[in-house]
Order: sequence, then C-alpha cells, then structure tokens
Amino acid sequence: MMEFLQYGFMQRAFMAGILIALLCSVIGVFLVLRRMALLGDGLAHISFGGIAAGILFGFYPLLSALAFSVLAALGIQKLKHMKVYSDAAIAMFFSFGLAIGVVLISLSHGFNADLFSYLFGSILAVNGTDILLIIALGTGTLVALWLFYKEFFFITFDEESARASGIPVERLNTMLIILTAIAVVLSMRIVGIMLVSSFIVIPASTALPICRSFKQSIAASALIATASVIVGLALAYYFDLAAGGAIVLVLVAAFFSMLAYKKFIAK
Repeated sequence: MMEFLQYGFMQRAFMAGILIALLCSVIGVFLVLRRMALLGDGLAHISFGGIAAGILFGFYPLLSALAFSVLAALGIQKLKHMKVYSDAAIAMFFSFGLAIGVVLISLSHGFNADLFSYLFGSILAVNGTDILLIIALGTGTLVALWLFYKEFFFITFDEESARASGIPVERLNTMLIILTAIAVVLSMRIVGIMLVSSFIVIPASTALPICRSFKQSIAASALIATASVIVGLALAYYFDLAAGGAIVLVLVAAFFSMLAYKKFIAK
C-alpha cells in the first residue's frame, strides 16, 4: 500500500509535509487561543508580493517571501504600538502585499507556472533546496517555541499578569508573529498561499474542543495535522488529486468529525 514511498518526490513530499504540519499545528494553538487566527492568512497574502518579486528579479522565491513576511510582521507590531487595531494593521499590510504582487506580475507580463505553484501549492515538486530550508527554519522555529513555551503559555492566557510579572511581553509577541511568518512562508510549498491559513487554524480548532489541557491540545493538533498530511498525500497519489487541496479537505473532514463526536457521542 505504501509503495509510492519508493519515489524520491514522494519521500521529499512526506518529509516536508510532516515537518510543516508539526510547525503550523503547534503555532496554531497559540494563535487560535489569542484570537489571532487570521494572522496566518494575512501574512500569506502579504508574502505574495515577495514571491512575485523573487520570480521577477531571479531570487529564490521562498527567501524573498520570507523577507516580505518578516518585515510585515514587524510592521504590524509597530502599528499596534501606535494604537492601530491589530486586524486593521494586518489588513493594511495584506493590501500592500497584494498590491505589490499585482504590480510585479504586470511587469512580468502575467502569471507563470512558478507563481501558480506558490498560489495553490506544489508539494510534489518540493526540491532539495526547499527541503533544506524547511528543515533548517522549521526546526529552529520549533526549538524557539520549546525554549519559550512557559512564557508563550503565560501571555496566551493572561497577558496583563505576564507583563506585571516582568515577562517581556512585547518582545515575545514580536517573536511569535515572526515565527508565524516563517511557518506561513514554509507552508506555501505544501498548500499554497490560498490555503495556508487552514494549515494553522484547522488542526488547532479541531483539537481544542476535545482536549482537557494545553499540552494535550498541542499534541492532538500535531497528530491531526500529521495524519492529514499522510492521508492527503496518499489520496492525491492514488486518485490524481491536487496534494494541497487533498490535505486541507482531510483537515476539514477531521474538524466536522470532531463536531459530530461532540454533538452525538460525547454528551
């Protein structure tokens, strides 16, 4: 049944997909609990300008997208300090990133296959460079979340008490949004700009209602995301489906299965 793993492109797809699933599902729990679920979607659209710039000027697109996304993350934090509402700050950079992308696309005389793959994902086309970047930045991000787990936990549930306790809340908020930007950019190769927020939001939203503790929620979210990658890639291989879309459909099915479980079984 798993004979497709003999192919190098499937091995790279599974390796990249599982690491990204772990990364996004862990960050997603923090973001969903902090009412920041749309941050991933905003940063994904912001990085569209970086992808377009990389393709037009001959840079590695993921690196240019990462630069755009991280700078936008810092800009969003700066606007929040200037008393601009966080959703308005995200929308501001969201619009800027899309506008830059559209202008650069017009300069390059329209869409090409590379840009299309970043919009809708192309996990089966993940190459060695992509794998190295995903492993390096993904592992670094997970380590950062582990090292500052207690601080992130504290500010997630009681930011004011954390600030009164001397925890550098603003720095940690900036770190979290930068880590989110990294996760978003790395996820583009898997599910694409148009679906990237689902990789962050759906596993966490599925796990939180059925778990009794924060650590259980993180573990369940990671398990759901990883299983969805495995099942989605298998479905994509056997039924000739778009891999990114198949993974997200499995995630959505898991979410509605959780709702059915809560309604009809766990009463």
